Amino acid sequence: MDGRLYKGHTKDVQKRLLEHNSGKTKSTKGFMPWELVYFEEFETSAEARKREQYFKTGIGREFIKIKLK
Repeated sequence: MDGRLYKGHTKDVQKRLLEHNSGKTKSTKGFMPWELVYFEEFETSAEARKREQYFKTGIGREFIKIKLK
């Protein structure tokens, strides 16, 4: 593992993880295997997208680093 963290949103976490680890996702297939280390659930897709965008900011990346310690 090289320390990369994938941030995304989906309706089915297990299915999405399987897709990443089967090489179906072009942008992540070179960095397999992936493992789920943190997730949150939201009522709406809009809320999930907003949170994903936050995690892709500097402050969001710091939040994740602190959570994973």
